[in-house]
Amino acid sequence: MKDLKEAYKTIESDHFAPLMEISFIDGNNRQTMQYEKVTWNVGGENKGLRYGENPGQEAALYKLVNGNLVLGDVEMVGPNKPLASIPELLQSGKHPGKTNVTDADNALNILRYLNDKPCAVIVKHNNPCVVAVANTLSEAYFRANKADRLAAFGGCIALNRECDIDTAKLIIENYAEVVVAPEFAPGVMDLFATKKNLRVFRINNMARLSDYVAKHVIDFKSLIDGGIVAQTSFSANARKKEDFIPAYCNRKITNKETGEVTFEEHKIKRLPTEQEYADLVFGWLVEAGVTSNSVLYVKDGVTVGIGTGEQDRVGVAEIARDKAYTKYADWIAWEKYTKPYNDLRLVFGEEDGAKKQAEIMEQTRAEKGGLPGCAMVSDAFFPFRDGAEVGIREGITSIVQPGGAIRDWDVIDCCNDANVAMVFTGQRSFRH
Repeated sequence: MKDLKEAYKTIESDHFAPLMEISFIDGNNRQTMQYEKVTWNVGGENKGLRYGENPGQEAALYKLVNGNLVLGDVEMVGPNKPLASIPELLQSGKHPGKTNVTDADNALNILRYLNDKPCAVIVKHNNPCVVAVANTLSEAYFRANKADRLAAFGGCIALNRECDIDTAKLIIENYAEVVVAPEFAPGVMDLFATKKNLRVFRINNMARLSDYVAKHVIDFKSLIDGGIVAQTSFSANARKKEDFIPAYCNRKITNKETGEVTFEEHKIKRLPTEQEYADLVFGWLVEAGVTSNSVLYVKDGVTVGIGTGEQDRVGVAEIARDKAYTKYADWIAWEKYTKPYNDLRLVFGEEDGAKKQAEIMEQTRAEKGGLPGCAMVSDAFFPFRDGAEVGIREGITSIVQPGGAIRDWDVIDCCNDANVAMVFTGQRSFRH
C-alpha cells in the first residue's frame, strides 16, 4: 500500500533557471527587472524551495537584483533598498517550501504597519490566525496564542523584535512550522533546536519595515493559459485616527409623483473613544493581510475573531463571530483543565466531559465569546445593515469600513440606533 505520508517528505526537482528577467516595454523605453534564484545551504547542499503549494508542484524563489521600475508617478521597490524579504535560514528542519515563504511574507505585510510596538503575527495558509501587540514581545506572543490557540498550531510565527528567551520558551510549548524574527537572543537557538522540524528565519533589518508602508511592488497573477494579470500592490492609506472619516452620506430621495429630487443627510452621532480609535486603526491595518471577503473583530490590540475568504458579508461576519466563540471556549478549557475543549470528553469520560463542556459553553455564551466592546472591521462596505447587525448583536461598540454603498444611510442609522461609533476609510482593502 502506498505510504501517503511520503508525499510530504518529497523534495521536488527544481528545473527553474537560475536567472529571470521581466521587461516592461513602451516604444523605445524598456524597463527590465532582473531576478536571481534563491537557495539555502541545507545539510551541506544548496537547495531551493522544497516544493510549491502542494507536493508534486515544482517551485522556485527569486530575489530582485537589478532594475528599478517606474509606472506613472509610482516608483516600485527596487534592489537599491532591499528589505531582505529573502530570509536567512538559521535552522532548516524540513527545509522550506513555497507556503513557508509566502506565510512569512504576508506576516511582514502586516508587521510593516505595526512596527512601533512589539507585535506577534501567526499566519496559516497566507492568512493571519491572530495578531497582537503589547508592551513586551513575550506578552504579544502570549496574547496572540491565547486568542486562537487552535489555529496557531503549525503556523508561521513572525516577531518584529529580537526573539528573547521568555518568548522562545512560550513558542516551544506548541508546534510551529516557522519562526521569523530580526534577531535571536543568546540561548534561543538552543531552545529551538529541540524542535527538529522547526524552520527559523532571520530578517535582520526588520526595523526598516515601516519604510515600506507606502511602497509598491508589482503583483503578478498567472491565468490558466499562462496569461498574466499585473497590478501595483496595495497600501493602506488610513494608518492613524486622523485618516478616518466620520460616517456620513446624503441619501437621494425622489418624489414618485413630481420627480423632485431631494437629499437627506445621515451622519454618525457618536465618534469613537481613544481606545476604540486605537483598535479601529489596529484592525484596519491587520485587514491588509486578510483574504477577502473578510470581517475582523479586535479588542485591546488583539484579534478576537477573523473571518476570511467568504462570498457574502453577513456570512463572513457570522464566521468571525463563531470563531471567536470557539476560541474563547477553548481557552477557558485550557485555563481550567490544560486540555483543549474538544478533548474534554476523551479525557474525563463522556458524562463528566460533556458536563464540563456545557459549563464552559454556558460561560462562553454569557460572555459572548469576548466580543462585547470589540471593534468590527470590514474590508469593503456593508451593502445592507444586516452585516453590521451581526456584530452589534454581540456587543461591538465601533465599526470601520470603506463606506460608499448606496445604502450607507441605513447602516449609519443602524449604528446610531445602537449607539455604535462608525468611521469610513474611503479605501477598499480587497485581497485575493
